[in-house]
Amino acid sequence: MTHTTTSQAPTARPVEIADRLVVVDRVHPFTDGASPQPAGLDTVAIRDGRVIAAGSRDELAIHVGDDTVIDEHPGATLVPGLVDGHTHIVFGLELTRGVQLTDLTLDEAQDRIAAAAAEAAPGTWLFGWGTDPNIFTESGFTGKLFDEAAAGHPVFLRLRDAHSAVINSAGIEAIGLTGRETFPDESAVGVDEQGQPTGYLLELSAMDLALGQVPAESHEELADRLAVVLNGMAASGITGTHVMDFHAGSREVLEILESRGDLPIRLRFSPMVLPGATDETLEQTAALQGLHGRRWRVEGVKFMIDGTVDNGSAWLREPDCYGQGRRSIWTDTEAYRGALRFFAERGIATATHAIGDQGVAFVLDAIESLGEVAQRSAHRIEHIETIPDSTVPRFAELSVAASMQPIHGTRHTRADRTDNWSVRLGEERASHGWRCRDIRESGAVLALGSDWPVTPYDPRVMMAESILRYPVARPELAPVQPKQALTVQQALEGYTSHAARAIGVDDEGAVRPGARAAFTVFAADPLTMSAQELATIDVVATYVDGEPVSR
Repeated sequence: MTHTTTSQAPTARPVEIADRLVVVDRVHPFTDGASPQPAGLDTVAIRDGRVIAAGSRDELAIHVGDDTVIDEHPGATLVPGLVDGHTHIVFGLELTRGVQLTDLTLDEAQDRIAAAAAEAAPGTWLFGWGTDPNIFTESGFTGKLFDEAAAGHPVFLRLRDAHSAVINSAGIEAIGLTGRETFPDESAVGVDEQGQPTGYLLELSAMDLALGQVPAESHEELADRLAVVLNGMAASGITGTHVMDFHAGSREVLEILESRGDLPIRLRFSPMVLPGATDETLEQTAALQGLHGRRWRVEGVKFMIDGTVDNGSAWLREPDCYGQGRRSIWTDTEAYRGALRFFAERGIATATHAIGDQGVAFVLDAIESLGEVAQRSAHRIEHIETIPDSTVPRFAELSVAASMQPIHGTRHTRADRTDNWSVRLGEERASHGWRCRDIRESGAVLALGSDWPVTPYDPRVMMAESILRYPVARPELAPVQPKQALTVQQALEGYTSHAARAIGVDDEGAVRPGARAAFTVFAADPLTMSAQELATIDVVATYVDGEPVSR
């Protein structure tokens, strides 16, 4: 008996009709293994906020329907949406309260405070931010330098590292500062030789002594200010940022903004776990995971193992020139290990601020000690300002991402080592600063960011300075550690594919089917430009969830 079988052709999958096509001259997808610009790639098709296809305009014509919107950007280049790997969006509003003092001399800063005092109501607090620690070189950290300028007003001035502040004599009196205050971590109040407070407040707990006694801005006022920041970021090409805190009031401010419309960029918040956190606090922080709005979410946690070099609280193997920097801000470092394991066991991603060489090494050791548990989530280290040769390969070996801000080096240090940061560390450790190129070429993930508001957020300038190793606006300056300069492509990857890898996601940082439709569209091809040209390249459009948020 003969059996005859027939086969049917498989049912053709229906072609998806795009909500929008974005047509440019070229697309750099930054997908793993792809060349920067595969031949003929000039169009992206989007549906429901995701990429459904990328190819030539002719190839993607099948995705065009009657209601498909076609955006054309002649001569432009499209890249995955730029993501700033480290900011403080809502907390930053508090950090930028008052008069900006960035890069000012002592005389200039005093003049700014005097001008603010002349306009302020009697007895009100004056605020300033971005204060250069180098202005205290001769006097030591003290807010009393601003007594005369403040004309009787209490003054609170944040230093540019955001980890310390000074208050003047009126401020010391207003909050009843004695110099005998104690804290659950390594925060401290500065005192003089007689034990009297100088007005120097080191780390968050000490600064809260003052901030807890001054009127806070309303959530509505903060929402208004946040809208300005986010719109500015979108206009500069940023489509998202990793926010390294979930500061008190963040949810309320975000909900006010989203009641007015969609946020112009996506925000990923990682709540801080402060030194001395109790088991109850860890549980509460874990419970925040997954909280979200339309374009913001809580994901991961942020630790700080040390402070900063400039204020003597970075954790170093050997003390700095003033004998400081020999301790973690976690008084009980084993408690940090326990907290790290708590979140790793629950599959919650971690990020740890570590600036000094000992701090970085300790965090890498702690992650290594997690064993297989470490594989349940992504782990990263923030800042990494000075490390020896032996530490460089450990990032790739342990699959720990490096999240760095080389703009701190270009803006806050000098090639001749005369700045406060370099003087404190000495020649050898200063020469090991911001080793972006070494870490990247070791095979590790290298995400880039601004640490806004510590330094400006414009990603074009940030990328340019990671290549130049000197400030774009100061070409007369010698580069700081020029061997650590990145290439243009490495800098772009730090804001795209490597930013996504740093948080362990595969649907961001690339232009491919299934990925989020977040794009930055430049007026020209950034990969063909010099660093100086990259710093000023026009952003033609920014897309988030497939919608233009800035043109």
